[in-house]
Amino acid sequence: MDKQQIGKETPIIRILGVDPGTQITGYGIIEINGNEPVLITCGVLRLARLSDDAAVRLSRLFHRLNGLIEEFNPNQFAIEAPFYAKNVQSTLKLGRAQGVALAAALAHNLEIFEYAPRKVKKSTTGRGDASKEQVAAMIARLLPELGEHPDSHVPDATDALAVALCHHMQQGARFSVKKKSNDWSAFLTDHPNRVLSRK
Repeated sequence: MDKQQIGKETPIIRILGVDPGTQITGYGIIEINGNEPVLITCGVLRLARLSDDAAVRLSRLFHRLNGLIEEFNPNQFAIEAPFYAKNVQSTLKLGRAQGVALAAALAHNLEIFEYAPRKVKKSTTGRGDASKEQVAAMIARLLPELGEHPDSHVPDATDALAVALCHHMQQGARFSVKKKSNDWSAFLTDHPNRVLSRK
């Protein structure tokens, strides 16, 4: 083994994607192998019971996310950012669930990333107004092993995987963008048609 390679192994990137809710929260965990995403697991946390109040559900959400993080040890956390629903109470409840999910991630010192719903859909399907069915179909193409998973057809689980994949794609896009140069000679080299010849 090359001495220069010792101790320079590429760090494993494992992303936990979350689609939060107070009754059902979807989760999806992927690992980046080289630059290819691989499914680790996905599913839903069913939080609601007939006798529960909101505080109990939120407590259950925190503890179950905490358990997932301890079991699968992700190092990055991606969550769908708040959106405004017509029903104010629905928006408030969703905001609480998102806050609890963020608290679970912060308790484990995970890197946190938020993505708007339209951003998630556009990153994974190319359309910001894609339906849940279209998102699920694209996730199945991007993660072929999903077909063997028992929760492969659960929308909350595939939505959470979409959040994780969106984060992976955004990170790849960020690192592939060429740094802009302020050097005029470099600009002229890259754009020879902009040079005016003197006659």
